[in-house]
Amino acid sequence: MAITIFGIIVLIFSAVIHEVSHGFIADKLGDPTARLSGRLTLNPLKHLDPFGSVILPILLSLIPGGIIFGWAKPVPYNPYNLKDPEKGAAKIALAGPLSNLVLALIFSIVFRITAAETGGIFYNLNELSGIIVLINIVLGVFNMVPIPPLDGAKVITAVIPDRAYKVKRFLSENNPYGWIILIAFIFFGLSVIDPVISFLFKIFTGVPIY
Repeated sequence: MAITIFGIIVLIFSAVIHEVSHGFIADKLGDPTARLSGRLTLNPLKHLDPFGSVILPILLSLIPGGIIFGWAKPVPYNPYNLKDPEKGAAKIALAGPLSNLVLALIFSIVFRITAAETGGIFYNLNELSGIIVLINIVLGVFNMVPIPPLDGAKVITAVIPDRAYKVKRFLSENNPYGWIILIAFIFFGLSVIDPVISFLFKIFTGVPIY
């Protein structure tokens, strides 16, 4: 139970950093919307999403062998404040998953340093840092899945040609079926990204996923 609670706390703060990274890059690209709305803060109360930050992680924690993950409330931005709305949106979107991978990298160093410990505080630190690494890898990989409104949809939209307008329309946040597809993916399709998560965990920590 303690590990589950720790995992949910890690998830919340990792998702907060994810969203703040979106807002930070948007601000640097000329859109102050997130800053003016008070969202460039690490205060989790400003970012909590009732379903993505609380209900979903708890539900997933009840599934044997399930991975805890979720999301925070999206940081707002105004594309009309960007010089290139499409490419700007892609850079803003990419900032979130990258922040999670950076966090995973930082704590993977702690994991590797404490990997040889078999007891005491450093052993516990190894276990907890491994959880942080795993959760942030899951967040980074999951958010790069090209399903609206995930970040991956915005990144793909920026790199595909305009003639693929049907694909762009599907990837748009205005897709009325986006959330339905996303929820279905969460409960039935997550195994698709398992190999990527396992590969990155092995690269970061040097050991197979546990």
